[in-house]
Amino acid sequence: MKDASDIFRVTECPPPSGLDNHHTGLDVLLNLMGKHGLKLHQTDKHTNIGGRNGMIDKSDVVLIKVNAQWKYRGCTNSDVIRGLIQRILEHPDGFEGEIVIFENGQGGGSLDCDTMWGGKYPDTGVHANAEEESHSFSYLVDTVFDDSRVSKYLLDPIREKFISKGDHSTDGYRKLFNVSYPCFTTAKGNRVELKEGIWSGERYDQNLKLFNVPVLKHHDGCGITGALKSCYGLLSMADGKRDERHYRKLGQHCGEMIAKIRAPVINILDCIWVTQVAWAGYPPENTTRLDQLLASIDPVALDYWASKYLLYPIDNNKEHHPDKFTVLRNHLIQARHTINSEGCINGHKVTLDEPAINVLSLSL
Repeated sequence: MKDASDIFRVTECPPPSGLDNHHTGLDVLLNLMGKHGLKLHQTDKHTNIGGRNGMIDKSDVVLIKVNAQWKYRGCTNSDVIRGLIQRILEHPDGFEGEIVIFENGQGGGSLDCDTMWGGKYPDTGVHANAEEESHSFSYLVDTVFDDSRVSKYLLDPIREKFISKGDHSTDGYRKLFNVSYPCFTTAKGNRVELKEGIWSGERYDQNLKLFNVPVLKHHDGCGITGALKSCYGLLSMADGKRDERHYRKLGQHCGEMIAKIRAPVINILDCIWVTQVAWAGYPPENTTRLDQLLASIDPVALDYWASKYLLYPIDNNKEHHPDKFTVLRNHLIQARHTINSEGCINGHKVTLDEPAINVLSLSL
């Protein structure tokens, strides 16, 4: 069992040129990961980002979990998502599966990046976290790619519908212990049941891969939104556990989503723009441009390191320091204990012990 957790970090990411769908910072991140054995494509053809133990097979259904409860810089950078989709589609064996951008904004989400959740914004317009604000997640699916292999699914409309284990046709949520998970049919007809896999009509296939791509920002409850807190967009807050999640058992429930439902094959933390005040990514003075991307299999190590070394130094707010803010530390400890006690992540122990965190950096 591996005891050290690798974090891959790329700094000085340049803005995308707009000439194609690639994102230079993300490409460098994928190459850095690949150099150290964590390949994107599963293939017999050896490439910088492909190999036999790669994350994505040509026939996989790939779920990309974004932050889309907010807009402006409060949501995941859609330029990064655009680059990720492009690289998945460029699978050397020919991608035959489906890529689904999805999110549960708990009644306030929008993949159009036009949400007014919480009354934090001055207008109802589209404001994506991108160099071109019109480039929402929906714009990527409908206009940039316009490909049957690329789709979207907003879970908000089904968050209050709970279904039985034997129901393979209704879009809704299943409850499990303290959490819940979505079951839905994609635009291409793939029946996703997040815990079990892809329902084929007779059995479950395991060609389902989850990518977690949150944006780094402040959170009033636990200090930060990062890889762990992003799991709240996988469960439904209508399942009766809202009070204890806010925020006494937040780390535990995030850990349960990873340990009991499905662990992301990778967590990519969007630190192009981060939000150090409130959480809406607005007004602009509440945000800071860092032009960094981080990735790790370990969401606990990722949140620990990013909060301490990226978010905290902006304004020295102790709520962003995992060694100074008890609530944030307890959040991380709860998640670590829950994940490791349930068998870890593919045999990998998660950690917030800094000597066990190995940061591999590359600057552009």
